[in-house]
Amino acid sequence: MTEKDKRDAGLWYDANFDEVLLAERAVADEACHRLNAMEPGDPARYDVLRGLLGAVGRDVVILEPFFVDYGYNVRIGDGTFINHGAYLMDGAPITIGDHVFIGPNFGAYVAQHPLVAEERNRGLERALPITVGDDVWIGGDVKVMPGVTIGSGSVIGAGSVVTRDVPSGVVALGSPCRVMRPITAADRVTPGP
Repeated sequence: MTEKDKRDAGLWYDANFDEVLLAERAVADEACHRLNAMEPGDPARYDVLRGLLGAVGRDVVILEPFFVDYGYNVRIGDGTFINHGAYLMDGAPITIGDHVFIGPNFGAYVAQHPLVAEERNRGLERALPITVGDDVWIGGDVKVMPGVTIGSGSVIGAGSVVTRDVPSGVVALGSPCRVMRPITAADRVTPGP
């Protein structure tokens, strides 16, 4: 079993010294550099994103700087907006739904490292997927940890560290992030239909 096979199976793998994985990250680094150096209005930006990421929906806006480890493990749905300074550590799949609004300095970190220094120094890690449902709003400076799912329609308050799953349709915030309350009709700023 290759290190990439182990990674994709959610097993402990050599993330730091495996030549195949290092080469794949170098390709993604170059694509991110190209993307981040382009003019904001350059229509070729979308082509670079499509070549870098596993899937990019329609009407996606990603402001620079933007960084990924591999790129091919990232899937972004239609109408999603990602503000400046996002880093998607995509050793495992990172799926972001449709119409997600992500504030600046977002981090999605799929990697877990061993607690024992000797094992960490050998380059071992394990990667667990992150999923963000449709219609989620994530405030600025939010960090999402390995294996977390954020349910559709939820709001994550600025500065939160999301260490466990968040259900759909709630406001959650804090470090660690906790559900505060459901989102209800009383939260509307305009009259509903």
